[in-house]
Amino acid sequence: MSQTVLKLPTSQLYKMQSYYKASLKGNPPPGAVFAAKVNGCSVTAYKSGKVLFQGPNHEQEASKWGTSNPSESKKKKTNKPSPTESTHAPPSSLYTSSHAGSDEAGTGDYFGPITVACAYVREDQIAGLKAAGVRDSKSLKDPQIEQIARKIVQMEIPYSLVTLHNEKYNQWQKKGWSQGKMKTMLHHHAYNKLLQKMSPNQPEGWVIDQFAERSIYEKHLRSEKATLQDNVYFLKKAESYSIAVAAASIIARTGFVRQMDKLSENAGIYLPKGASQKVDQAAAKLIETKGSDCLEQFAKVHFANTEKAYKWIK
Repeated sequence: MSQTVLKLPTSQLYKMQSYYKASLKGNPPPGAVFAAKVNGCSVTAYKSGKVLFQGPNHEQEASKWGTSNPSESKKKKTNKPSPTESTHAPPSSLYTSSHAGSDEAGTGDYFGPITVACAYVREDQIAGLKAAGVRDSKSLKDPQIEQIARKIVQMEIPYSLVTLHNEKYNQWQKKGWSQGKMKTMLHHHAYNKLLQKMSPNQPEGWVIDQFAERSIYEKHLRSEKATLQDNVYFLKKAESYSIAVAAASIIARTGFVRQMDKLSENAGIYLPKGASQKVDQAAAKLIETKGSDCLEQFAKVHFANTEKAYKWIK
């Protein structure tokens, strides 16, 4: 969706609210002074002074109130990105705005599923999340992650969590799906689930912790007759910049750890995380006690750990 963003003084927002009085919406999004729909354009003014104009007539409507900063006005590209494009990074202003972010866990682990979380953080919640210790989950121990995840839930941060269990993972892998395609569809589904929860409100943008080039991501979507949503940005190590991605990384990791606990209980033995020699040995024990077919429900069977496990069986 085409849009223009203006940064205006607070006094101007109330003048705008009076101007759009006849077109105001009943339920403005969290953190907004008002929201209106007029002349083919949605207008949302936030307490921070940021005003978002979206729709076919966004430029015309925004011009009544000022001139936008080119770095803050985002239009949907009609040209295809270059195959060599490594990122489609968001404007720096998005990190301090109300936005969504997504991240995944479990992709490099032999046992357990892939989990993808997508979280929406309002501008007025950013400071609270940072104070709660929200940061990249890779820098935290699992007990810390669990504790911070509870705080995120207590703060009523809207989020979605999608889990690709091992049986389905192995089915997709045998169909020729790469892990990149799996992650693409999981992120896509997670964001759509979040949008359903938030409806009719919309994030100002969505930041994906980049695992593939934008062009490859879009190719995976097209192969499943899906299209990229609006205002989507790709950024490597996004959790270091976006608090929404950091929150999503914690939720995804928490979901993965909980699933691993369930799998260990079902297996009757402790299933280690990662893909180390301890994992090989655990897989060998699982094969000995439950048979080789059981790996389909516990592991990503195409990993080299499967072959290594058989070397440990006497």
